Amino acid sequence: MRNFTNVHDLGNLQQALKEAFEIKKDRFRFTELGKNKTLLMIFFNSSLRTRLSTQKAAMNLGMNTMVLDVNQGAWRLETERGVVMDGDKPEHLLEAIPVMGCYCDVIGVRSFARFESKEDDYSEKMLSEFIKYSGRPVFSMEGATRHPLQSFADLITIEEYKKTARPKVVLTWAPHPKALPQAVPNSFAEWMNATDYEFVITHPEGYELAPEFVGNARVEYDQRKAFEGADFIYAKNWAAYADPHYGKVLIRDMSWTVDSEKMALTNDAYFMHCLPVRRNMIVTDDVIESPQSIVIPEAANREISAQTVLKKMLKSL
Repeated sequence: MRNFTNVHDLGNLQQALKEAFEIKKDRFRFTELGKNKTLLMIFFNSSLRTRLSTQKAAMNLGMNTMVLDVNQGAWRLETERGVVMDGDKPEHLLEAIPVMGCYCDVIGVRSFARFESKEDDYSEKMLSEFIKYSGRPVFSMEGATRHPLQSFADLITIEEYKKTARPKVVLTWAPHPKALPQAVPNSFAEWMNATDYEFVITHPEGYELAPEFVGNARVEYDQRKAFEGADFIYAKNWAAYADPHYGKVLIRDMSWTVDSEKMALTNDAYFMHCLPVRRNMIVTDDVIESPQSIVIPEAANREISAQTVLKKMLKSL
């Protein structure tokens, strides 16, 4: 596997899950793969789980790791061609990217949607430039439209906790004080559509995701109806996708907060969230602190998803 940006890059999903569970049993079985190899992790946006889990995964494989926070530890980078660089950005991405590639064997990139241009965001402009110009294998640590390491960890978690062969999984919109990208819900939907689960997306009108990510999911605008009989509830906020409201907050309807009353409609469902979570906006204290909350095991599986991806990439070097 040369690059990793979405579920399809993994190939056979069941085989990838098998590899993930093998790694979980013995994280240090493949340390020779990464010996004398270096991972460069580049962050254009903040991180906690992605940074720690991916660095730990690389170390488990015997890799050296370097972390670059572009906003704090490097020159500010210009990204547009044709710009007269007489402002506060002294280096251009087109020089910076190949230079970064000189110092490593694999590159991880984290760069969120900017909500300045839907076309730029949904073409994954930043990630694509690293793939094109770095000369190295590149994987997404969250892009403008997807967060595949998170979604892989979500899938691993559901496989661990499911009580039926074909669980009902519900992705629900929930309120948030500011506009958030669609990367996590897009990606989660894409990965769920790659399984044979019963998959439902519920959100207020106006928060429809891009059709290519909705796929075969059933869209339900009545949150309580969507929750009925669910085995997993995955809560996440996202801003509007459709024009002319792309990147905007349309409503902050607190009636969409996941609470114990709604969870009582489910089949004793597990609660999931990618974290960080805004308590008592996305989910109430009692739900996220309940025995059915699996947000911590879900976060722990970020190490496993990252290590599985890195193992596949190292094998291709």
